[in-house]
Formats: sequence, C-alpha cells, structure tokens
Amino acid sequence: FSQTPAPALLRSLVGSEMCIRDSLMAVPLFIVTTAMGGTINVTNNSSNTDNHKLWKEKIIPMFEKENPGIKVKMTIYDHEAYKTAIRNFLQAEPPDVVNWFSGNRMKFFVDQGLFEDVSDVWSQHNLHAKLSSARSTVTLNNKQWGVPTTYYQWGIYYRKDIFAKHGLGEPRSMADLMHICATLKQNGITPFTIGTKYLWTAAGWFDYLNLRINGYDFHMDLMGGDVSYEDKRLDLVFDLWGVMARSGYFIENHASYSWQEGQAPMINGEAAMYLMGNFVVPDLVKAGLGGKIGYFQFPVIDASVRTYEDAPTDSMHIPSRAKNKADAKKFLAFLARADIQGIIADASGMLPANNQSPTPTDEFLKIGFKVLSESAGLAQFYDRDTTPEMAKEGMKGFQEFMVKPEREKQIRKRIERVRKRIFKK
Repeated sequence: FSQTPAPALLRSLVGSEMCIRDSLMAVPLFIVTTAMGGTINVTNNSSNTDNHKLWKEKIIPMFEKENPGIKVKMTIYDHEAYKTAIRNFLQAEPPDVVNWFSGNRMKFFVDQGLFEDVSDVWSQHNLHAKLSSARSTVTLNNKQWGVPTTYYQWGIYYRKDIFAKHGLGEPRSMADLMHICATLKQNGITPFTIGTKYLWTAAGWFDYLNLRINGYDFHMDLMGGDVSYEDKRLDLVFDLWGVMARSGYFIENHASYSWQEGQAPMINGEAAMYLMGNFVVPDLVKAGLGGKIGYFQFPVIDASVRTYEDAPTDSMHIPSRAKNKADAKKFLAFLARADIQGIIADASGMLPANNQSPTPTDEFLKIGFKVLSESAGLAQFYDRDTTPEMAKEGMKGFQEFMVKPEREKQIRKRIERVRKRIFKK
C-alpha cells in the first residue's frame, strides 16, 4: 500500500463519495495513607482476589524490604464507594498516595488544588524518558501531577482470514483503509462492526479522526472547551466520517447494540474490522477466532501530523494535603520502576507505562506496548478528556451522526451550545 499524504488526497476522497469508560480492564484502584510514622496503609477497592494476593505477597514485601523503616498495610474497599469517598477525603484528611485516572479526571482534582505537583519525582528518577509516551496524561501547565502506571491500546482489530481471501493487507494510510472498505463492501462484507448503544464507542471514531487530522494540541483544546465544535478545522473530520457512514461502512442498527453485541458480526464473518480497545480480544478468542485476528494502528491521514493514540491510563497521585509526602514520593518512584510496572501490568492484563518494562508475551499486548511506547503522546479517550456533561452531549451527537450524517450541521450546532454553556467560552 502507498503512504500518500493527506490533506489533498483526503479531500479528494471526501469530495467523491462514489469512489471508543472507564477502563474495562482497569487496574484496581487503591489508596495509600500514612497512619503514623513509618506505616503506610494501602486500601484496595478491587474484587480481584489475585490482585490482592499480588500486592500482599509480592509488591508490598518488595517495597518494605527496600525501605526497612516503612511498613505497609492493605485494606480493601468497595469500588463504587471509592468514587464518592475520594472526593470527600481529598478535602478533609487525605491519604498520602491515591490511585486515580489520568487526563480530565485528574485535572478535576488538580484544578481544585487537591493534587500535589510531583515534577521533582520525575526529574530525580529520569521518568521523562522512561514514561515519555504517557507523560502527557499527567501533565498540566508543564508540571507532572502524578505517575502513570498501566494503560492499554486502542486500534483496529480485523479478521486476517477475510483480508487474505480478498487479497487485502494492513493499511498504511487512510487511502488504503478506504480501499479496503470499498473492496469488502463490494464483496458483501460490512467493513466495520460497532455497537453505539452506550455511546462511547462512537467517540473512539471521533478521537482518532480528529487526532490524525488536527493533532493532539487541537484535540485537547477542544476537550478543554477552548475550541468551537463548529470550527472549520473539524469539517474534514465530519466529512470523512460522513463518507464512511453514507457508504455503509458501518453495520446497520449499531445504535441498538452494546459494544459486546457488536462483536457478533465480526465473529460470524459479516463484518471484518472493529475499532476498539484491547479488552475485546479475549471474547473474540473465546468465540473461536484465535489465530484469525490481527491488529493495526488507526492509519495516517495527514503525514504532517504526528501519531497520537488513545490509551486510557491509571495513575498514582499525592494529595496536596498529605501528611507524609516524603514517603509518598518514595512509593511513587517505586511504582514507576520498570520491573514493578511489569509485574502489575502482567497481573492485570494491561500494559506498563514504563517503556523499559519487560515486553509482554501476549501477542496483542506486545504490539500495543510498541505502539504506545513509540507514540508522540496519549489521549485518554473522549469521556475522560472532557467534562462528564460535555462528554454525554458530544457522544449523543456522534452516535446520531453515524446514523444520520445529513444532520451534521444541526448536531454540531447543538453540541456547540452545550460547550458554550459549560465552559462559558
């Protein structure tokens, strides 16, 4: 396949219509607090007993051995209760280290002055190099407000057997992908499956199209409410997306399916590709597609735009009102290490944020590790990068657009009204 640069080619494609949560595989959330000098209380809100065992029998003993003056105790909390509790204890008597989500979810607490600047931990332990691809997920105002621990890749999963049958290879450009879609459609196969019943899957398409066309800075400015949804720079995003929708490149009735139900067309061979997070793989393998599934990055659209990826990330943070920040920083540095992140990621089926961690043995995680480590930067996903209210309205619009692309103008106008109301910009 060719690597023809975009904007001219892309515009020719658009002008001729004839021619993805919270992390579903998230590492359990945990809090670390200091009860008294030399004691760190770790609270874990996961129901994953294997993970509890990992922390109690391996991670904690390793930390205590290397830091003989500090003892660690773990207490387990309910997952849902934690989401409310963290908002309360950060403003009252917070623990010393908390696990949370990067991106806008982190920004919410940073803006309230509840998270500590830990840029010194990054500088002292050379984390700018070791956590380079995930650095943007915890960076605000050129400062680092936490340490990313694990994440997972998004991308396009496809049926290798269907591609082979029709003489298709992995695309290296958007032109290649459009050729693949046209070929599959001509042979009675819907190019992409998707289930947009719960909205966020449609956001995956918006994220990648915008990141590939307009780049990371523009995308994050949009997420932060600084750019209008009627901005002309988004025209090409909706133009290309609209061509795909009008061409029948997505399965019919996808608004009625959950992301899990959206797997069925791919499993039975009615569709060949799925833009999704790596958590989709186990279900496809269980359905008998082991060895028949391949993966490729969302292709380049504009060769002048650097390649960024969606990679929902969990991270560790120190509350600004923590009492033992010195030991908290030791713990963050420990959890940022390549060996420790490798252990945690392996147990959770995710990827370590440290690019020097051992390469995963799983086929798709191995590919994802390379993709994310070499990425120019990582977005967190639409509903993590913007505010909850904005995400809800935006994703409703994206789902509607995929069903009725002719309503683009009205949809973007409606989303824009919400942006102005929420961000007052």
